[in-house]
Amino acid sequence: MRALLEIELDTQTANRVIADGAVATTFNRIMADLKPEAVYAFPRHGRRCQIVVVDVPDEAAIVKICEPFWLEFNAHIDMHICMTPDDLQEGLSRLDR
Repeated sequence: MRALLEIELDTQTANRVIADGAVATTFNRIMADLKPEAVYAFPRHGRRCQIVVVDVPDEAAIVKICEPFWLEFNAHIDMHICMTPDDLQEGLSRLDR
């Protein structure tokens, strides 16, 4: 299933990773593991944020998806299960009428 992650990095933690010069390596390693469909970065409420769209093969995969952001950036993560237009059509076809 597809999930949209809203990731808000802790500013102090991200500042340390940036100052250490490790931010690009850390971010690239996490993205290489996740193999996201899409990634967007933007500021929100004065914090560094990202939208990341990933495939979640099963519920247990949530740990592997979220843990790197918690460990490396002390991030706040909201996860939303998403549908494509085809998924929505399939879901609508399953409604009892």
